[in-house]
Parts: sequence; C-alpha cells; structure tokens
Amino acid sequence: MNSEAFPPSNRLVLDDPLTDGRQSEMALRIWRGTGRLLRSLNYACLAELSLASGRRADLIALGPKGEVIIVEVKSSVADFRADSKWPDYRQHCDRLYFATHPDMPLEIFPQDAGLIVADGFGAEILREAPEHKLAAATRKAVSLRFARIAAGRLQDLGDPDGRSFFHGL
Repeated sequence: MNSEAFPPSNRLVLDDPLTDGRQSEMALRIWRGTGRLLRSLNYACLAELSLASGRRADLIALGPKGEVIIVEVKSSVADFRADSKWPDYRQHCDRLYFATHPDMPLEIFPQDAGLIVADGFGAEILREAPEHKLAAATRKAVSLRFARIAAGRLQDLGDPDGRSFFHGL
C-alpha cells in the first residue's frame, strides 16, 4: 500500500508498537513498575488490550495457570474521577486492581478492587483484589486475544514496516 495516499495525520504511525502515545509520563512509570511487579509474580503483561466489550484494559496479565488480572492505571485524582467504566472490566478478569503512584490519596480507590502503588522501578500490592473466577469460555477468549495481540506486537518489533492489524486490536 502506498503510504503517500494517506497524509501523516490520518495514518497510524507505529514508532513504538508497545505504546500508543496517549499515556502521560506518570502513567508510563506506573505501568513500568506494575509490569515489573507482575513479572516477578510470574505473570506476562500487555498494555492497552482491547477487550470483547469494546473497553481497553490499561494492563492485562496472564498467570502461569491461566489466571487473568486487569490493572486500571490512575495517575491523578482527576483521572480516577473521570472514569466510571472500570467496573466493566470485571467480566474479563479473575481479579481487578487499580495501580497508582505514591503521592495519590489512596482512600479514593474502591475497597472491592485491589490496589497497587508503583513508581518507575517497582510496585507493591497494598490490597489484594477479590477473586471472581472467569467462565471457561471467557477465559479462553481472553487468553487467545492476549496471545494473538502479544505475538502481533512482537512481529511489529521485528518488522516495523509491515502494517499489522494486531496493533490496533
């Protein structure tokens, strides 16, 4: 496809297929620290995964036994207050967490979700998330989506000029 047919403002630019450019520096630090924590707990993590419901999970992690965690990243009080969609994520995971930075007022986060505090170097779980096990068919669908998107993003890293439909899913 001729890229000149699309002006730069109308085409997806994949300078970095691992981020989409919408996140603040603080959110990226929270993601990095939370990702490091989840990896240390033997979870594989993806950022910005679109779900079957049309929602987009900030972070989603797949555990060694197929368990699914979604982490909603909140970098400011305004960010948290503007978001009313987070309860919808429960239908796509076994556990739901919020992740934020140490300077946030932690009492604003709901008690019926887990809480992670992170910086750019690491994170700590302050409150475990309650478990609500996914149905087998939902777990399979989420796991397959996770695997396909992860593989597509890895391919994008190796072939940045090859337009992948996976990045936008």
